[in-house]
Amino acid sequence: MSKLLIIDGHSILNRAFYGVPDFTNSEGIHTNAIYGFLNILFKLLDVENPDKIAVAFDVHKKTFRHEKYEEYKGTRKPMNPDLKQQVPLIKDVLRSMGISIFEMPGFEADDILGTLSLMAEEKDMDVTVVSGDRDLLQLASKKVKISMPKTSKGVTTVEDYYDEDVVAKYKVTPKQFIDVKALMGDSSDNIKGVAGIGEKTATNLIVSYDSIEGIYEHIDELKNGKAKTNLIEGKEDAFFSKFLVTIKRDVPIDVDLNDLNMGNMYTQEAYEYMRRFEFKSFLSRFEFEDNNVSIDDSISILEDFNEVIDFLDKTVTKANKNGERIAISLLKDEGEILGCALTTDGENITVIPVEYFITDDLIKDGLKKIEIGKSKLVMFDLKENIKSIGLSVPENIEDEYVNGFDDPMILGYLIDPLRSEYSYDYIAGISNLLSLKSKEELLGKNKVKKALLEDREKTLKICAYECYVAYNCVDVLKDKLKEMDMLKLYDNIEKPLMLVLLDMEKQGICVKAELLKEYSKKLEESIVEIEKKIYEQAGCEFNINSPKQLGVVLFEKMGLDGGKKTKTGYSTNASVLEKLREDNRIVDDILEYRSLTKLKSTYADGLTAYIRGDGRIHGRFNQTVTATGRISSNDPNLQNIPIRMELGREIRKVFVPKEGCEFVDCDYSQVELRILAHMSDDETLIESYKEDCDIHRITASKVFKVPLDEVTADLRRKAKAVNFGIVYGISSFGLGEDIGVSPKEAKKYIEEYFATYPKIKVFLDNLVNQAKEKGYVTTLLGRRRPVPEIKSGQFMQVKFGERIAMNSPIQGTAADIMKIAMINVFKELNKRNLKSKILVQVHDELLLECPKDEVDMVKEIVKDKMENAYLLKVALEVSIDTGDNWLSAH
Repeated sequence: MSKLLIIDGHSILNRAFYGVPDFTNSEGIHTNAIYGFLNILFKLLDVENPDKIAVAFDVHKKTFRHEKYEEYKGTRKPMNPDLKQQVPLIKDVLRSMGISIFEMPGFEADDILGTLSLMAEEKDMDVTVVSGDRDLLQLASKKVKISMPKTSKGVTTVEDYYDEDVVAKYKVTPKQFIDVKALMGDSSDNIKGVAGIGEKTATNLIVSYDSIEGIYEHIDELKNGKAKTNLIEGKEDAFFSKFLVTIKRDVPIDVDLNDLNMGNMYTQEAYEYMRRFEFKSFLSRFEFEDNNVSIDDSISILEDFNEVIDFLDKTVTKANKNGERIAISLLKDEGEILGCALTTDGENITVIPVEYFITDDLIKDGLKKIEIGKSKLVMFDLKENIKSIGLSVPENIEDEYVNGFDDPMILGYLIDPLRSEYSYDYIAGISNLLSLKSKEELLGKNKVKKALLEDREKTLKICAYECYVAYNCVDVLKDKLKEMDMLKLYDNIEKPLMLVLLDMEKQGICVKAELLKEYSKKLEESIVEIEKKIYEQAGCEFNINSPKQLGVVLFEKMGLDGGKKTKTGYSTNASVLEKLREDNRIVDDILEYRSLTKLKSTYADGLTAYIRGDGRIHGRFNQTVTATGRISSNDPNLQNIPIRMELGREIRKVFVPKEGCEFVDCDYSQVELRILAHMSDDETLIESYKEDCDIHRITASKVFKVPLDEVTADLRRKAKAVNFGIVYGISSFGLGEDIGVSPKEAKKYIEEYFATYPKIKVFLDNLVNQAKEKGYVTTLLGRRRPVPEIKSGQFMQVKFGERIAMNSPIQGTAADIMKIAMINVFKELNKRNLKSKILVQVHDELLLECPKDEVDMVKEIVKDKMENAYLLKVALEVSIDTGDNWLSAH
């Protein structure tokens, strides 16, 4: 039996758009609706197994089926711009898959669906109509099934309706469903209906009188009441609504249903769309006999022990001698090396698996002979792989060495800093190389070790592909960076910075384990104490960590106002509790309890796991994580050590210098405000800094209209919040929350601020306009930060984008300046053969470990290099402290 699958294009695309979280591909194109649509399509194909398929779309052109129809069409809401962008793209994808698309001026997609389904039904075909619109239920019959997908948080479920299912759920036949909908109306679809008639009344009327016509034939039999009056007054609306709801099934479609037969949908063209839109989960559906033949045929697996030793020696020696580019990829599983791939020509890839007598040490010994600078090494995640191999790195940053390596991850990051990863398949895509299957496609859900056992050759392709891309992407990506004016940023900042971070990770930071245990015990005592206070106030014991139980206690048992109940219970997140602080002391205690338990689990107990045999924590510092260019930290996050609450600050006491050394802590003073003064060229702000004034007192005096000598500590605090809030594009609501005033009053402060510093307003407005025009903003050193949010059709997203546009150039410039300072400090310390080392970087702060006899010299070096990292119109200032632990040094 033949089966036709027909899809309501706009309906499914619309539901997918609102059901799948918004995301964009590397081109900045919104793709969530396309993804959701295809996800539904593929599931339907798997479940329905049709042999014919078609998709219908609305044209949204005027039609003249009724004198009031044009008026009805005019009331429809315009399509969300982010969704509208995806409509032509999904059509292109469907065409690339050989799927027929129908759209006719003067007719709704519903009418096309109705006509096609009737044509198929008359030929005794089974039909599945897919739509999120309940109007389509009128088409249900013994042969026509209406499938209604529902997508929430990326998960799709489907409800199916034949005619009997419609009767079971709605108590009316599919034909009568038209009349029910017409009477009750539908505001979401601009169906007016009859005022005052709801679904229950409409259903009862149609069950009793069969149709709207039947109701009006017996209108006098109805009991006098509101419903009767509404029906009499709304007669015209009832019949017009029925006209709108009724699907036409005689649209003049010139089609032979055999033309809708399914062919091979998984074409090369469709595959390229999946790659372009970065739908990795769909790629496994595509199999091409010739896919990757050109590279797969160039992969050779070397397994002989003696041949491996000879190959590594000859390849590395030749690369060092001739200054050749050598690309290497390591196949790893949780840090363990399971194989490697090498190429010195970008065409012939040699893969060496770790097995039998070929050990990871054998591979590392061969690769250690690479002399970066003599050869040109290219590796993904080079910093980590230098550590994995044990490659030698010079003490100082030498130009020959820096020019001797490249990392495709950093190149890709500079081109698009919004991505969460920079995998070889992504880099291949933006480098216009061959389409390569991703690691996820090759492995599935398996770990590398397991995949090697199941399909060895397929798994070894991972490092072969990465090696191929590493070699061949460099020149293309550097050309791209040159076009974007960021090649100097890569060569002069990001590459030498990698060596600084590598040294910081090598040094690590000393942690006193016994102090950590004492701190954990102290926190435990505080937690027990505050638990008792919470239980006493609540009048019962409960799981404070359970939002569900906490919500019941606060909003039901204790009767606090402001409880918002969701499907899973009351919301008890931080923002909700902050608003309740004044209502009851218990809220303060709960917030403190949460802080204390986080301190204990994350730091007091969590840090212990990271202490190595040398008594030090060797964390990771990352260059390719933040969108603004800031360095990030993980395993553990040393940049997130708490400093705001007193008990939190004490964690810094456990970080100590090694014996005979002191910590030197160096912190930029108001660096972002100084950058704002420079970039905005605001004379008032620049002059205030040149006169070495207390900028927050000056702002307080001008914004709050009080003499300078009458500025109180509270006014200065509020002015500080305004100063830094402006940098982050803060709203009047946000500022009001921060300083405890109404949004109206906060708005007045912001207006006064811009009146005081008028060029800042112009500067920030120009940044927003630049983001809207170009799609990105830049730092002083040319680093780009894309702002796709600013072109969103959603108001809150646009506002978020505007804040990003205002802050990113400032925060990004501060990050760039800090990176330059770190490089220059590192170079100077090594130039003077000092033993002092940079250990940690936290945004505007550098922590160094210095032998006591070098402290004074290091303070001079750091002050000089940090303050002269970049010449601004206002001086950069650095505060420096020393101490025998991180807390006392800060």
